[in-house]
Amino acid sequence: MNKKKALVIGSGFAGLSAAINLADKGFQVTILEKNNSIGGRARQFSESGFTFDMGPSWYWMPDVFESFFNRFGKSVSDYYDLIRLDPSYQVIYEHGEEMPIPAQMPELEALFDQVEPGAGLKLRAFMKQAAYKYEVGINQLVYKPGRSLTEFASLKLLIDVVRMDVFQSMAKHVRTYFSHPKLIQLMEFPVLFLGALPKNTPALYSLMNYADMALGTWYPKGGMFKIVEALASLARELGVEILCSHEVTAIHTENKKVSRVETNQGDFKADVVVAGADYHHVDSKLLSTGDRNYSEKYWDSRVLAPSSLLYYVGLDQPLNKLLHHNLFFDTDFTPHARHIYEDPQWPENPLFYASVTSKTDDTVAPAGHENLFLLIPVAPGLEDSEEIREHYFKLIVKRMEAYCGQNIVDHVVYKRSFAHQDFVNDYHSFKGNAYGLANTLRQTAILKPGLKNKHVHNLYYTGQLTVPGPGVPPSLISGIVVANEIAKDFI
Repeated sequence: MNKKKALVIGSGFAGLSAAINLADKGFQVTILEKNNSIGGRARQFSESGFTFDMGPSWYWMPDVFESFFNRFGKSVSDYYDLIRLDPSYQVIYEHGEEMPIPAQMPELEALFDQVEPGAGLKLRAFMKQAAYKYEVGINQLVYKPGRSLTEFASLKLLIDVVRMDVFQSMAKHVRTYFSHPKLIQLMEFPVLFLGALPKNTPALYSLMNYADMALGTWYPKGGMFKIVEALASLARELGVEILCSHEVTAIHTENKKVSRVETNQGDFKADVVVAGADYHHVDSKLLSTGDRNYSEKYWDSRVLAPSSLLYYVGLDQPLNKLLHHNLFFDTDFTPHARHIYEDPQWPENPLFYASVTSKTDDTVAPAGHENLFLLIPVAPGLEDSEEIREHYFKLIVKRMEAYCGQNIVDHVVYKRSFAHQDFVNDYHSFKGNAYGLANTLRQTAILKPGLKNKHVHNLYYTGQLTVPGPGVPPSLISGIVVANEIAKDFI
């Protein structure tokens, strides 16, 4: 009996996950990757002795990765070594004041008490509820394909959804427990990168605080690309063919089915096609008008998560005072937030994130050197130029120099920037977004773009613009969910 053929467009986390799960279900799978290397936003590059992860840098929810590999009789430890960071990260405030975040809960509760008397016990109560949300959210809700309201029809699940504060905002939820601005900022930080202000994000996402503080911040030795390599290894073991430099230029249909997928290196045919590339690009640019799920008006009405201005920097000296992960909250976030979410423009004085992987990993920089990754969250769809990039680099490095008490700019031996236009060029990213759709109430579960095409019976979608949403663990889960739906329809 001939195996059914599946084509997966894109080799990011969701595409690799979908390919692995389809191969495991008996499909003959081929991945078509536009770029000359795999991994999508999680690609890696090496230059001048430095190795840089290009995108995701936080390893949260280790249980999701372990569970994923366990499905195939594997373990994370078969592929890479995990290091738990302690402190998990640090927050840097005005006047050089810093707050390292301990990895262990007793020390974290003591820290909260120091900042706000009585806040340690409140943190314990907050985390107990967040643990419940994590258990239900990550183990049940995110595996729902979002194709029908009936998926939520069980009484227990309906009760669970109500208990999960779906209709309360994260901002209000945090403030019922804490009043000190530093603690509020700390508790709201994980949702900022999910793409909406805390006042517009459901309190369900306090599950991210549980992921952050209880499950810990980890690092795969060698970088986040180790996860991509692990997935590719497992995929090939299951017979998946991965073709790089194969950009899909059109999806042709006949009789409400994909008849062929056109690439810059020839055409491909398959029984089922999974689009792990940018959903908007696939829907609006690769399909003819009558085959599209959504109109441009629909897409323009979507609330996008931020884009990012990124810098990959090699230094010929060690950096003082910085840890592996550093959040520079040394300026007022209100105007920056407004310029991301409400009045899109380049911020005057942004908050930013600095990752120094060489503090943990001696393989990513030459001896005596430092590997520095910088990220400024910015609104999608902005005009992007070299002058703008250079302006912001000088701005944030000056603030780092003030904190570290050392000259940094004269010790830069390698620098590369990456922003809106690169996201568009490399990933066909809608409006140059970095993370996908914002996790607002109106873009949750069945209210996200659907994982199946309404007009083309054998075309499906996976990744950060469909269920369950942005982030590395959700993208892995997205591949599992779409493969399960395809199995129901085709096997």
